[in-house]
Amino acid sequence: MKNTITILFIIAAAQVNAQDSLKVNPITLSGYLEAYYSYDLGQPENHIKPPFLYSFNRHNEVNLNLGFIKANYATDKLRANLAFMAGTYPQYNLAAESASMQNVYEANAGFKISTKKNIWVDAGIMSSHIGFESAIGKDCWNLTRSILAENSPYYESGVKLGYTSDNGKLYLAFLYLNGWQRVQRIDYNQTPALGTQLTYKPNTNTTLNWSTYIGNEQPDSNRLNRYFNNFYGQFQLSKKLGIIAGFDIGYQQKSKNSSEMNTWFSPVFIARYAVNDKVNLAFRAEYYQDENGVIIATGTEHGFKTTGYSLNLDYLVQKNLVFRIEARNFMSEDEIFIKDNEAVSSNTAFTTSLAFSF
Repeated sequence: MKNTITILFIIAAAQVNAQDSLKVNPITLSGYLEAYYSYDLGQPENHIKPPFLYSFNRHNEVNLNLGFIKANYATDKLRANLAFMAGTYPQYNLAAESASMQNVYEANAGFKISTKKNIWVDAGIMSSHIGFESAIGKDCWNLTRSILAENSPYYESGVKLGYTSDNGKLYLAFLYLNGWQRVQRIDYNQTPALGTQLTYKPNTNTTLNWSTYIGNEQPDSNRLNRYFNNFYGQFQLSKKLGIIAGFDIGYQQKSKNSSEMNTWFSPVFIARYAVNDKVNLAFRAEYYQDENGVIIATGTEHGFKTTGYSLNLDYLVQKNLVFRIEARNFMSEDEIFIKDNEAVSSNTAFTTSLAFSF
């Protein structure tokens, strides 16, 4: 795999104009690389920031969050994506996967099943149908990902049936999946996992989305059904100002066959302001509550109840090169963070990144 990635990068470097992807119809070769430096005022001795963060999570070291090389094949009736990656993002997000899968960012193929309507079937490893944030930093309004995004799937493996309306305003999808952010199904689990997505774009400035997930993340002998909803709206209020409002809520059985549920939820609000063509400012306010530790376990009296704020500045150095800097603060009801080897209830970190794409 290492040799394959090296060869692809050499081809890209030799043939690609830095402003554009390499396109040899019907194949497009593209790439992405985001280096970062983050300083956590808690100064963790093991260099790992709070454990509910899986991206940009190494303290006081220059590192690679995500780098990948991608080949895309697209015709009127067939499409496919294959991408290999490296960085701390796959190191921590795919830690539970087999070694052969940990460097696979995408590996999927699809075909159009209708001659008159835009209906596709795609299968393989693909980006998650949940949320407005992805692993690709340049596509997100904030440098780091929200708690909501870090603790819901970034990727999924399965089969997707998707429909886009003729006017492009409506998108519907139904998915059969191997589990909650899993390439491979866990041992002793034969329970199907299902997902849906409904996206509506009434105009070019508005996107409304509702995604769901139903599954069991335990062996079948201890089956605990999980029900999850993701809602968000993205609104471009003017040429300079845009906002995103999102809300996640999930339920999971407290015990097998139980009608009682553990609940977690997270609201998030983001505003982005374009100072000019090269400079953007973005502010994020968020809250995440998981009192029973379904997703984020703390072992403390009140569980995970954390508020977060962040402010970032982005500078577009060139069309395909972005420099970003962010300040971020967390405040928790319990002392779940560490500073100077003591438990504290707040955490602050500063992060910079440089993202290049072609």
